[in-house]
Amino acid sequence: MPDPINILLVDDHPIVREGLAALIERRGEMRVVAEAAEGETAVALYAQHQPDVVLIDLRMPGMGGVAAITAVRQQFPTARFIILTTYDGDEDIYRGLQAGAMAYLLKDTPRQELLDTIRAVYAGQKRIPPEVAAKLTERMLGPALTEREQAVLDLIVRGRSNKEIGQELSITEGTVKAHVNNVLGKLGVSDRTQAVTEALRRGLAHL
Repeated sequence: MPDPINILLVDDHPIVREGLAALIERRGEMRVVAEAAEGETAVALYAQHQPDVVLIDLRMPGMGGVAAITAVRQQFPTARFIILTTYDGDEDIYRGLQAGAMAYLLKDTPRQELLDTIRAVYAGQKRIPPEVAAKLTERMLGPALTEREQAVLDLIVRGRSNKEIGQELSITEGTVKAHVNNVLGKLGVSDRTQAVTEALRRGLAHL
């Protein structure tokens, strides 16, 4: 028998980890070597166990999935990650893959597809389902927010007025209005409420 594929599970929901572990452990070719509920612990456990594959969620308390992937890959550039999440916004997908994940799956993925993806990533292959690839293409072709526009959008989502945004970013209220207009245009919306809704849908901002 070849050595099993060693897997680290990272998800803040214990029932999800338990279900994944049960599914994986039924296969003699795979085993769960460690579990983490958030990113900081995942980074430490990766260094300790150096698993073959990591299944990781995107949004967790403290350090999220993208930050954890980035931190691990700074120390271990060949680390292999599969993002397994409920979030399918194009910005979530883009940031996750840009950080170095080799696959992006949603939690309603059929079990056989999940197992096949683990095997593929272990073998060094990337796996992007068609619906995820379509959203990634949309993100790549659309206008991207600048760093300043993203900061303004984050504050809009938090309910800040233009005056408050200007004070927080040390820019004039007129400059804030220009950034807000750019954000609305790039998101294809007509007001701040729609901007918040679109930002949350796409994963450009999180509550």
